[in-house]
Amino acid sequence: MPRDYSNHKSLGLPLNTMVKEARILMVGAGGIGCELLKNLVLTGFGEIHIVDLDTIDLSNLNRQFLFRHEHIKKSKALVAKEAAHQFNPKVKLEAHHANIKDSEFNVDWFKGFTMVFNALDNLEARRHVNKMCLAADVPLIESGTTGFNGQVQVIKKGVTACYDCSVKETPKTFPVCTIRSTPSQPIHCIVWGKSYLLSEIFGTSEDESKEMDHSEDSENAMEIEKLRQESQALKKIKEAMGTSEFPQLLFDKVYKDDIVRLRSMEDMWKTRRPPEALDYATVLKTAEESALVKEDVIKDGQRIWNLEENLLVFKDSLERLSARLQAEKEKAAATADSAEPVITFDKDDEDTLDFVAASSNLRSLIFGIECKSRFDIKQMAGNIIPAIATTNAIVAGLCVLESFKVLKGEYLNTKEIFLSPFAPERLLNPDRMRRPNPDCPVCSVAQTRVLVDMTRATLNDLVEDFLRMELGYGEEFSVSNEAGLLYDPDETDNLSKKLSELGIEGDSFLTVIDDNDTNPRVNLVLNIQESKSPLDDIPIKALDLRPKVDLDADFSLSPIPRRPSKPKDEVEPVDITNGNGNGHDNSTPTATNGNGTVVENKTSSLKRQAVENLGGPEKRAKNAAKASADDDVILVDDDGSILID
Repeated sequence: MPRDYSNHKSLGLPLNTMVKEARILMVGAGGIGCELLKNLVLTGFGEIHIVDLDTIDLSNLNRQFLFRHEHIKKSKALVAKEAAHQFNPKVKLEAHHANIKDSEFNVDWFKGFTMVFNALDNLEARRHVNKMCLAADVPLIESGTTGFNGQVQVIKKGVTACYDCSVKETPKTFPVCTIRSTPSQPIHCIVWGKSYLLSEIFGTSEDESKEMDHSEDSENAMEIEKLRQESQALKKIKEAMGTSEFPQLLFDKVYKDDIVRLRSMEDMWKTRRPPEALDYATVLKTAEESALVKEDVIKDGQRIWNLEENLLVFKDSLERLSARLQAEKEKAAATADSAEPVITFDKDDEDTLDFVAASSNLRSLIFGIECKSRFDIKQMAGNIIPAIATTNAIVAGLCVLESFKVLKGEYLNTKEIFLSPFAPERLLNPDRMRRPNPDCPVCSVAQTRVLVDMTRATLNDLVEDFLRMELGYGEEFSVSNEAGLLYDPDETDNLSKKLSELGIEGDSFLTVIDDNDTNPRVNLVLNIQESKSPLDDIPIKALDLRPKVDLDADFSLSPIPRRPSKPKDEVEPVDITNGNGNGHDNSTPTATNGNGTVVENKTSSLKRQAVENLGGPEKRAKNAAKASADDDVILVDDDGSILID
């Protein structure tokens, strides 16, 4: 009996064949990723590529079942590949211990996959994969969990809504599994100080929670020996608690020895700034020479402390916490209490707050991250949403079920599924797939790749020769990238500069926004592809769009579609009552139609929306009209929206 006999019977021969021939990309090998990878290999998908930057931490092991204690500190992607291969040796698995935003994972690379699965835990990476899949026209299955809640969504360019079709709130909490390897934001260091270092020293040590696996596998021998050394160093530090050497032992371990070991992983620092280790004696000597008074530093919680001040607070708070824990241990011994005393973080506890503030700032200084004041850290140190293994398993199963519809091209039958265990009706709440949002700044755009000779292409070549001459753009349009505005009719200083001088690199994106008042084009996203050899004739060539030949021809011949026109007389009635049942909110611009009904001004600027999405400054308004308080009609924006006084 063949291995896929059951899959053949369940799926049918055509679908089972498509599964075996599919080439899959899975981004993320954490909570959802472990469950999803297991499902994919058991289903028999022919080739699976796994991309993940994280390393395995002890806190992952309760739900990420592909990992074991001996895998701690190793790459999630590499270990997941080896573990999942045992489920189905016939599946081809490729692991990439890297950031999905690295230049090697460009649009052409994405084009080589049948389907992409997102198993990520942060907003920025999700948006990047969404953008790349749209540019490559590859279907994406997006998934996520938050505690007991989960969601699965199928994304197909031009057919379904994309990840950015609905506004996403910036998350205020961060998963623990992402803060231990390569922090890049102050919140990562704050959570590290609160949830790792504080609990490691004054709570339950990770190394005491399970005995080390003394495997004799030669491949793991070096890693196991390093873990054994770290365990012994930690044990020695905790035994020295209450002594004068304790602060230096802890400081040198987490801010010197661990950083030196982390920096030795050269592959992790090819595209980012490597951390700089600190020495306790050197920093303390500088602090003493500066005649700093720790009491004065601690009282000044509104100011950002420097390196020496953070060390003084770290040392002082560590001594206070050590004395507290020792007193609680003596009290427990006197009362014959078998429970081991621990100290946990409380934002209103000055001792733990000082420790977290100083320890997180010291880590920020090591990784070149902005430091925060103790006041700001108190506001940012919130609770971490737990990851639930059962939720991850359910969502991973739903992803595979939706993938069968994608393989058959049945996008209209896909569902956006919500896992809501506390909903009164049902556990799973499927909703029909949403159509693309016509105002979405990411997917409601035209996209094309352009081949660029970076050695000689200037912004003027892009604006004049490519956009105007080849694609037929008029006078009113702007060009932006992630850094902000590069060109518009009033911003021409950059025209003579090379694209490389403006920070534009291979596989980066530019957005062209048509500001024509009549029949404007949709926003155009250009994916820059660097030519490996100099171009002979022109420095910029379109790869996917056919240039417009006759500039005097009808608009339908333009390679860039026009924005759908909206009826001028179309108004949308809104609820005009306030809490008392009458009137309306005077803070919202309103107008009246011919029947006297109050309507809300819904007009929005697509140009401004797109530039804001790229993180750049707003393009300034043109031809702004000034009106006195007695004017009947006031122009409130350059897109033609008006307020009737």
